[in-house]
Amino acid sequence: MASTTVDTVVPAPREVVYQLFAARDSVNAYLPINFTLRRPGSGEPHGVGARYAVGLGGVGVIEETTALVPGERIEYKIVAGAPVKEHIGIITFADADGGTLVSYTMTSYPKIPVPDRIMAGALRGLIKPILSAARKAVAK
Repeated sequence: MASTTVDTVVPAPREVVYQLFAARDSVNAYLPINFTLRRPGSGEPHGVGARYAVGLGGVGVIEETTALVPGERIEYKIVAGAPVKEHIGIITFADADGGTLVSYTMTSYPKIPVPDRIMAGALRGLIKPILSAARKAVAK
């Protein structure tokens, strides 16, 4: 099992930043991959149970939103397409000087043994472009 957290401040109010992450496809213009809503969630398209294809040209993973606490927390898991026993993402939001502190944690249990430091580096490599995309989206 490997886990890593990356923190950044996004220069926008917490509710704005939260919505960027809750509607996973809202930052597509700033990413080399796409989030595509495949199944709407409960109560709203981006609600709990929403499923997103994440990747390009039909190649990638399927994520499912598992918990939403408006303005505070988003949780999801990968349900298909990755060589993992389990992969969980948790994104938290807090007020910070100059905007919103976003703490993005990924925890992954690969199906084959991978050294934790290598897996943690790979997870950081997945998180950083998403955080950068959020900063670019609010700067537009």
